[in-house]
Amino acid sequence: MKSFYNMKPLRMHLELHVRFLCDSFCSSSRRFSSSSGTTKFDFTDLTRPHTWYPNARKKKRNVIVHVGPTNSGKTYHALKQLESSLTGIYCSPLRLLAWEVSKRLNKANVPCDLLTGQEKEEIDGAKHKAVTVEMADVTSDYHCAVIDEIQMIGCRTRGFSFTRALLGISADELHLCGDAAAVPLIQEILKVTGDVVKVQYYERLSPLVPSKAPLGSFSNIRTGDCMVTFSRHKIYKLKREIESGGKRLCSVVYGSLPPETRTRQATRFNDESSEFDVLVASDAIGMGLNLNISRIIFSTLKKFDGVETRELTVPEIKQIAGRAGRYGSKFPSGEVTCIDAEDLPILHSSLESPSPMLEHAGLFPTFDLLFLYSRLYPRMGFHQILEQFLDNAKLSPNYFIANCEEMLKVAAIIDELPLGLHEKYLFCVSPVDMNDDISSQGLTQFAQTYARKSIVRLREIFTPGTLQVPKTQTALQELESIHKVLELYVWLSFRLEDSFPDSELASSQKSICSLLIEEFLETPKARSLPRRTNLSSLRSQKKKDYL
Repeated sequence: MKSFYNMKPLRMHLELHVRFLCDSFCSSSRRFSSSSGTTKFDFTDLTRPHTWYPNARKKKRNVIVHVGPTNSGKTYHALKQLESSLTGIYCSPLRLLAWEVSKRLNKANVPCDLLTGQEKEEIDGAKHKAVTVEMADVTSDYHCAVIDEIQMIGCRTRGFSFTRALLGISADELHLCGDAAAVPLIQEILKVTGDVVKVQYYERLSPLVPSKAPLGSFSNIRTGDCMVTFSRHKIYKLKREIESGGKRLCSVVYGSLPPETRTRQATRFNDESSEFDVLVASDAIGMGLNLNISRIIFSTLKKFDGVETRELTVPEIKQIAGRAGRYGSKFPSGEVTCIDAEDLPILHSSLESPSPMLEHAGLFPTFDLLFLYSRLYPRMGFHQILEQFLDNAKLSPNYFIANCEEMLKVAAIIDELPLGLHEKYLFCVSPVDMNDDISSQGLTQFAQTYARKSIVRLREIFTPGTLQVPKTQTALQELESIHKVLELYVWLSFRLEDSFPDSELASSQKSICSLLIEEFLETPKARSLPRRTNLSSLRSQKKKDYL
């Protein structure tokens, strides 16, 4: 496997690229004069981000915006165009969706590579790619490109990746799939690119019926129901309450579960022969998993978003509720209700209301811009460079600067280490959860060891063979955190291959984590059921294979 980012060639590339970028800024950036009278370029001028992608600007792209509610077929039609194209790329908001599309194309005899932050599967002769949106290639040319869930361009943390893909992908046809709320903003952003924009509207393929009555008793739970709540603690509490009646078994899906575990939990719920006929989930089901849900039941219409407990927005309610009654499943229509009667009026009004129009798209400076800016202040650390750059950034009315609190937290930790700017940048954009103590400690140790020795062996930080099935909620959370650290190691190994050489070991330990978590999710009754895959034996085999 070749490293995506080889440090030495990158430094040479940056040095050679400085003159080109400066020439570009002569025509596209504002200038300012210093007290000495010399003219400098204002690298903090971000008012013309479409000029950052000269390859895409060489084309007059045909942009087709497919908009409609969940389960309307909009993505299906875009993917049919991708499937029939000579070359193409699919950009997903989630690894699971990228994986699903790559499998679909390969099954249709359209060779397709898979590329995410932690996975790379290359298929012989492939001229198509399925990628997570952060991995979108803006240097190659394609006949067709698809960006899914384009309304996430307004996301405070990830929106800039969708903006980059929208402005930067060089494709003859660019298909955008998502909510109609994004259409005016997309049209406004693309006015300056010379692209031709066409909008196609879709209606839901199966009816979605809001109930006039709340759920009432848990005895009213039935096959195909999905109970939605917004914390791990509440998910497991509801699972216990539903299963205490002795008639139901629950699969669970939530964000911090490993993606592999989420997929297996969803597969088990979808399997008509499985006794796991109820799903308890967070809003992680809002996109990315094909689920045979008959009825969505909101346990609450409030969630803690990391800052405060707030009401769910209209788009959030519609996205989650729309998962009921998937077209082509055994449930010809979907139903949605709440546990509490007092929530029903809000549910009904939200489903009848249009989503508020997006007004701004996320934006974040490229590494090239930060690199050039740093040359003006050679004594500054990366944290100060980033903070000062963002404080001085100038934007057009269509954009906002992405929330980069996580990056700044990482920068504050690693700034004193003897690392180059791009190395610090890589650690800062890595998928670390700084609110998770184990995850943040893992990143700190990786960065310190890399700075000290230039090579990070996984066994120095993590002891393989010590993982066990968790017996408590605390132990479960710790195992999920360990999985995050292992994912971080794999992510870094893709970018610094020679320095993080234990990618296969980390991947195998990730798989074991997923299996151990899944064993925890099984009830005593479930363990007595016949299963197609014996998780304990599979876990043992994994250990034999990799340890």
